[in-house]
Amino acid sequence: MADTELIDTIGGFMSRAFEGREIGVDEDIFEAGFGNSMFAMQLVNFVERKFGIEIDSEDLEIDNFRTIGRVAALVERKRLVSGSV
Repeated sequence: MADTELIDTIGGFMSRAFEGREIGVDEDIFEAGFGNSMFAMQLVNFVERKFGIEIDSEDLEIDNFRTIGRVAALVERKRLVSGSV
C-alpha cells in the first residue's frame, strides 16, 4: 500500500479536478464517470511535476491511473527504479 502522503496528495489533486468530490482510494474514476483521456494526461503531467518522476510510454496504461491507490503505487515503483525514494 502506498504511503499516506502520496495518497493524500494524489487524492487532493483529483478532488480539486472533480469540483471537491471526495474520491475513495480504490474508486475507479473512469468507471464513475469522472476521468477521461484529457484528465488522464493532466494527471500524468501532475504526477511527473509533483513527484519528480518520468512516466514512460510503457507506464501509460489506463489501469495505472484508474484509482488513487494505483497512481500512488506507480509513483512508488518509479521512485524505486530511479532511486529517489
